[in-house]
Amino acid sequence: MTLRSVIAGVGSALPKRRLDNAELAAQVDTSDEWIVERTGIRTRYIAGEGETTATLATEACRKALAEAGMDATEVDLIVLATATPDQTFPSSATKVQALLGIRDCIAFDVHAVCTGFLYALSVADAMLRGGNARTALVIGAETFSRILDWEDRTTCVLFGDGAGAVVLRAEDTEDRGILATRLHADGRHGDMLYVDGGPSTTGTVGKLRMKGREVFRHAVVNLADVLGEVLEASGLTPDDVDWVVPHQANARIIDATARKLGLSPERVVLTVDRHANTSAASVPLALDVAVKDGRIKHGDVVVLEAMGGGFTWGAAAMRF
Repeated sequence: MTLRSVIAGVGSALPKRRLDNAELAAQVDTSDEWIVERTGIRTRYIAGEGETTATLATEACRKALAEAGMDATEVDLIVLATATPDQTFPSSATKVQALLGIRDCIAFDVHAVCTGFLYALSVADAMLRGGNARTALVIGAETFSRILDWEDRTTCVLFGDGAGAVVLRAEDTEDRGILATRLHADGRHGDMLYVDGGPSTTGTVGKLRMKGREVFRHAVVNLADVLGEVLEASGLTPDDVDWVVPHQANARIIDATARKLGLSPERVVLTVDRHANTSAASVPLALDVAVKDGRIKHGDVVVLEAMGGGFTWGAAAMRF
């Protein structure tokens, strides 16, 4: 038998407020038609008073634990991917730990923006297979609405808030689990998607800035490449894949990436229309949707992929 990291439960959480394109068009110079044509986005959720990255992450974790039939006290590792932590420190992972009532476990944040969940999943997988923990909560959670320039129509329409989480458990199995992960970064392109602030530069939080056309071009190439890498590392071909769960940045990027690899659109999970781009939360949010509606079943070969600011990008292949 082989020690592998198996997903035992999935959960997600969204803020109470739903913001559709028509309402957004009343606040900024845009339209529903313009947003849908260029991005596929129709609505998004925006965090309100009392809703933070940590509270959304905790709600998602509780649902994932309930699906796994496990108690929070069984968790000995929490890895939370976010670019919008509640505070500079302590980590939002330790806040989730406290909110779940866990007295002692490994807990830390990972910051790789939209690729964050893939980075967190890879780190947790390595720690579980290395014997550092037995049960992990891997989370992607964001409140991007709080770093948006709501007067910039090219960016504020693209993002939303939310959280997704998986319970990852080390098991001796040949039939299920994470088969391979591949991660990359190229900091030379940091000026294409960034926040113009930070504690050690401006002393302010800053706002998100993006060169959309350049990001699109890099995303299609990088995502297709890393999907090819992770399939090769897993001994799989595109025909073996039951479902692709991509980062939900833009419907056109997702479609172009699938075409480049020859993947059928019917096998790609698409939730960007209802959630918009939730950065590190988008992959686990989409995964939870597809598990809950019955598309993704035990035994399915599932590939996850994402790219974010930095640039960072990565993919994971698993037998669910």
